[in-house]
Amino acid sequence: MKYSDALDIIIKKQSLGIKPGLDRVKRLLDIMDNPQDDIRTIHIAGTNGKGTVAYTIAKTLMHNGFKIGLFTSPWVINYREQIQINGDFIPEDTLASYVEQYQAYGATEFELLTAVMYKYFSDEKVDYAVIECGMGGLEDATNVEKENLAVITSISLDHTKFLGDTVEKIARQKAGIIRENSVCVLYPNPAVESVFEDICKQKDTRLVKVADTGDHISNNLKTAENALFEIGLAVPVIMEYPPARTERIHGILIDGGHNPSAARALIHTPPYIHDEIAVIGMMADKDIDGYLSVIAPRCKKIIATTPSNPRALPGQKLKTVADKYCPDVIVIENPAEAVGQSGVSLVCGSFFLARDVREILLNRI
Repeated sequence: MKYSDALDIIIKKQSLGIKPGLDRVKRLLDIMDNPQDDIRTIHIAGTNGKGTVAYTIAKTLMHNGFKIGLFTSPWVINYREQIQINGDFIPEDTLASYVEQYQAYGATEFELLTAVMYKYFSDEKVDYAVIECGMGGLEDATNVEKENLAVITSISLDHTKFLGDTVEKIARQKAGIIRENSVCVLYPNPAVESVFEDICKQKDTRLVKVADTGDHISNNLKTAENALFEIGLAVPVIMEYPPARTERIHGILIDGGHNPSAARALIHTPPYIHDEIAVIGMMADKDIDGYLSVIAPRCKKIIATTPSNPRALPGQKLKTVADKYCPDVIVIENPAEAVGQSGVSLVCGSFFLARDVREILLNRI
């Protein structure tokens, strides 16, 4: 099977949508002889920051001589970036071979990708797998290993349709990755700390609470540092950001965060944003008003656009909300045309928007 054919099969599986639950992925992993049980796993759940913490842990482990599998989502550069070993994307022919073998077992796109990830990491005998939950934790397809080091990052409201409409309900979903008689490293989450205390007590699991440093960057760093310490590595941590997480390209800040908490983190990331000309596109199922109420007042102009995704909010509808917070809002529906406007300094609101324009920005002279 060619890689292009495999990718077509994967993309068609997106029509199955999001289906929480572990039965399908467990059946597929059984067929693969349960490769997840062969791997030492650092499992990361949270609303914001989990990609950064995952990349930071993986980078530090690699720097110290370990062979590291890294699983994150969504992708921005290339579909294969979601599955990496020591910074290299899974090879096209390898992914195609796995898809050819396991496509027919009724898994959704993310479930197939997750199972392939475990199989690949097992076949390649990684020292550790650093695995980011796709959504939630309890019913996320990644939540299948018998043992792990659980890491919980910042928690706030997001994916409320699936995870619950309060931070307490969401915290319980994230806590689903915690195993009995294990260790859980917890980012400073004062609003839901008691949830994790209760669950860890029930599971006889040691809870390591990261001290609040006062800003999210340092808190992410300390969370990664504590996780590494728990596996016996007391070394300087190498901070690493995934693509489109407060990334600067030719002076333009690009960030895929899409909820109010991510917006607050963005405005508190040096150099602080103000008087921006921003291209903003979002998914319709996000807290549009909550996000824009934080970002839009720091923009002197907003170009509302429509990311290339069926769930995208039309730019004209985004403008209606943004008009409340910014005096100058225009609509350019095409993302490529939007980022080509003079003076653009910020691109934000969705990883799908980042996917649309990142390569364009990189190629700009």
